[in-house]
Amino acid sequence: MSEAAIYLATSPKSNSSIVAIDNAVATVKSEGDLPVPLHIRNAPTTLMKDLGYGKEYKYAHSYSGNFIPDNFLPEEIKGTVFYDPGVNSKEEEIRKRLSAMWKDIYNYDKKDNR
Repeated sequence: MSEAAIYLATSPKSNSSIVAIDNAVATVKSEGDLPVPLHIRNAPTTLMKDLGYGKEYKYAHSYSGNFIPDNFLPEEIKGTVFYDPGVNSKEEEIRKRLSAMWKDIYNYDKKDNR
């Protein structure tokens, strides 16, 4: 327990995650209850399959790096960035990884890309 406490106490600090949560909550409040994209909806019944639920779903673990650059947001907010890594060494690593993964979809090359 003491090692965990020391690790947390000495780790880089950032408020980027709470800002991301606040951004997401604000979007829900302003945009309302938006529909989940059909291609990522679960299709446990024949009716749901017939309606297109899960059609063209790509299982990320079947792809290189266990990642696919797909849209998981409702069309109305497609391209919205909620999490913007902070300016510290750890989050700069995250920014680089996100930039490589999302290339032309989200602009993680710049700080404050909301």
